[in-house]
Amino acid sequence: MKDKYHFFDGLSQSRQSGVIPVIAEIKVYTPNNGDLLRDRTVESIAELYQRSGMACISVVTGHWFKGTPDLLQRVSEVTELPILRKDFIVTRSALERTKELGASAVLLTKQLVDDATLKKLVDYALTLGLTPFIEVGSLKDIVEIRVDQEAILAVCNRDIKTRETDGGDITKSLDLLACAKSTGAGLVVSASAIENSDQAKQLLEAGYDGLLIGTAFLRAPDLTAVLSEFYKALKN
Repeated sequence: MKDKYHFFDGLSQSRQSGVIPVIAEIKVYTPNNGDLLRDRTVESIAELYQRSGMACISVVTGHWFKGTPDLLQRVSEVTELPILRKDFIVTRSALERTKELGASAVLLTKQLVDDATLKKLVDYALTLGLTPFIEVGSLKDIVEIRVDQEAILAVCNRDIKTRETDGGDITKSLDLLACAKSTGAGLVVSASAIENSDQAKQLLEAGYDGLLIGTAFLRAPDLTAVLSEFYKALKN
C-alpha cells in the first residue's frame, strides 16, 4: 500500500501545493439522486479528482449510501491523495480497520456519540495517524464541543437524521462559522449542499479552510468540466 501524506496537511497546505482546498467525494448513491457512479468506476473518478487539482478525496463506505469498505481500499490503491473515510464510526476497531484500508482521516459524527466517547475516539484516531474529521450539524453540537487542534471540524449543511434527503443550505455554514472556529479545531470545513463554484468561493472567502463536495460533482453531466470550473474559480 502506498504511503499517503497526512490528510490535515494535505488540506491546510493545498494552495502551496498547487491544488484547491476541496475534498472531492466518491459516493455510490443518494436517495434523492439515485446512482451517482453512472457506469464509472471509483478508480476512474479518484484518478480524475487527482488530475483535476483536488486536495483530498472522501469515500463514503456507509450502507445508507450503498457504500462498502472495499470501495475505500480500491480508491487507496490508485491515488496518492489523502483519503477520508465517511461512515458511522463509533468503535476503536472501526478506526483500526479504517487505517488498514488506506484512509488517513476518519469521519466522527458528533450526533452519534456523547462527548466522552467522542474524545476517546479522537485521541485514538490521532494515535493511529488518522486525522479526526468531526462533523457537526447545529449550534448545539458546536457549543458543547472542544476540538483538538490536529482535528478538522466539519459543518454539515444537510441533516443526517433524514439521511441527508433535505436540500441543505450553505447559510448554515455561514451562520455557524464564527462559533465553529472558536472550538479549537485546526481547520474548519463546510460540507455538503455546495451546488456551484460561486457558493464554494463564497464559503472560502468567508473564512472556511476547506470544502467537501460530492453530489454536485458526481451528478454533473461532464465531471471533467465541472472540476475544471471549480479549479479555475478557487485557485486564486
